[in-house]
Amino acid sequence: RVSNLYILPASQTRDKDALTKEGVGIVIDQLKEKFAFIICDSPAGIEKGASLAMYFADEAIIVTNPEVSSVRDSDRIIGILQSKSRLAEQGKSVKEHLLLTRYNPERVERGEMLSVQDVEDILAIPLLGVIPESEAVLKASNQGVPVVHDAESDAGQAYDDAVARYLGEDRPHRFLEKQKKGFLKRVFGG
Repeated sequence: RVSNLYILPASQTRDKDALTKEGVGIVIDQLKEKFAFIICDSPAGIEKGASLAMYFADEAIIVTNPEVSSVRDSDRIIGILQSKSRLAEQGKSVKEHLLLTRYNPERVERGEMLSVQDVEDILAIPLLGVIPESEAVLKASNQGVPVVHDAESDAGQAYDDAVARYLGEDRPHRFLEKQKKGFLKRVFGG
């Protein structure tokens, strides 16, 4: 689907100690010779694979949900990036970005979920994007298609916005406010 995107899947093994800092460093250094961006998608939590991805990060996109437990975990990840990454060892900083997913302004209004401002205040890192809670994400996942390819969906548009912002484009944040229903939807439901 994308001519300049390559995916290197990691092997799934029960022995998480199979990865070493030196081995991962060698692979990343070799990939740097050929690619402008190397994205290491690590699992939530702090297991060895995630900590190795964090160690070698130049930049980090912290993906979190607007829930207290998720934000708390993200705060721990930021602490590790700031203290235990290769750049931190060199007295430098990993550039951090916040990507807030599964956001629902109606649930925020009812007090069921943290607001964007709440999450920004807690984590204190720049907001890259807000991805609305959307059935399109589940549908895309079940079909094996990235939701960003669904240009009609709000989630697809929000991911596209986040990528554009990451690449330096100035785009306004969308999907932060509760959508007002038009006259026909109010009359006929929906």
